[in-house]
Amino acid sequence: MTDTPLNSGKLLRNKVSRKAQGVFKLNSRRPSLIDVLEASNQDRLPELVPIRHARMSESPFTFYRGMASMMAQDLSHLPYTNVMVQAIGDCHLMNFGGFATPERTLIFDVNDFDETLPASWEWDLKRLATSFVLAARDIQMKAIDAREMAWILSKSYRENMILFSQMNTLDLWYMKFDVEALKENAKNAEVKQFLSDAILKANKNTNQKTFYKITQNVLGKFSIADQLPLVYHPFDIHKAHEAILGFLDQYAQTLQPDRRWLFQQFEVMDVALKVVGVGSVGTRCYVALLMNKKNDPLFLQIKEARASVLEAYTVAGIYSHNGQRVVEGQRLVQAASDIFLGWSSSPTGRHYYFRQLRDKKIAPDPAQFDKTLLTAYARLCGRTLARAHAKTGNASIIAGYMGKGEMLDESISRFAVAYANQTEKDFETFKKAIRSGRLACSPDPPSMKE
Repeated sequence: MTDTPLNSGKLLRNKVSRKAQGVFKLNSRRPSLIDVLEASNQDRLPELVPIRHARMSESPFTFYRGMASMMAQDLSHLPYTNVMVQAIGDCHLMNFGGFATPERTLIFDVNDFDETLPASWEWDLKRLATSFVLAARDIQMKAIDAREMAWILSKSYRENMILFSQMNTLDLWYMKFDVEALKENAKNAEVKQFLSDAILKANKNTNQKTFYKITQNVLGKFSIADQLPLVYHPFDIHKAHEAILGFLDQYAQTLQPDRRWLFQQFEVMDVALKVVGVGSVGTRCYVALLMNKKNDPLFLQIKEARASVLEAYTVAGIYSHNGQRVVEGQRLVQAASDIFLGWSSSPTGRHYYFRQLRDKKIAPDPAQFDKTLLTAYARLCGRTLARAHAKTGNASIIAGYMGKGEMLDESISRFAVAYANQTEKDFETFKKAIRSGRLACSPDPPSMKE
């Protein structure tokens, strides 16, 4: 056999068969689920941990979103090819979506990189496939249809990986998934209407709208309005003014010069802590309001960057700063990134990364999907993940390993069902710990749910 990347991929099947990718077996030394959860809660803000548990307790799907650390450990004990890509790390269907490029075009891409790190490609694919099974079950789809979602995702990933492996490298890096083009090319009327509605909503998600929604004007001074317990001021911004300016100055140095100049036209007006997501609840996540001399608002999300859940099982020590790890991983993967993406360290040494808040964002809501929409979304996510991995890894080796047949798709869908079943068992263990009082649980006030 000629020594080419494609053939090297085929030879990998001797090391890890494609059939083996469908096998899920618990490690005999798997630690207690609750111990793993409590370890992940270490150093989070203790008053917010009960909210995290409450959000995770809504369904097996939301629980899964908060347990990336458990799955990383489980995957590390299963056979894998060790063909490295810039992995997303927490690759589930809610971490994809639409946002505006610097040119203000709406594109679809991966949009959460808190756990990103180089790792074997199939870890992302298996986590994403399992999320589709759980989301399908969450909306009461039939078991056969839930498994089909994982199969469709894998097929899309495999076929697009083969296509991308044959592309010119620069063409691959220039490729963007334009949401308007996706709408125009949609063959299904329901999908076309869904994208049309999503574009309309995204175009309303501007800094100006956010400004009117979350700020207040007190004696002519604008500030972020407290909305306890999910938005509040944990410190006196006036007393912390010098520390905040030093923190922001560090951040500005991570921007390229033209963007640094733009950022320096704005002055910080207020900073508040804002509870976001599921897995991130309890970490220190802030929203900063800045304004320029024209009173134009700029909102930045400042999110704590902790060690990746993959770090113990793959390449570690690449970055000494976790904010930099997140930002550079995001820049590698995305077709276009937020112009204000950067990082900094607090006076206490915590790592943070910055991005704009709600800048024309399109967030998926699987609860509103039916089979038609979830199928289209699975195809799009498979294509998007394939491009991310093809950009940052050896696409020809991955394509050669997967092949043109459907064996890998069968295996990934079989794994996804098995791991979804395990997640449901783990969810029951988690709920039991809440009922027993071992885990504190404090639901969001009904009026505050995002």
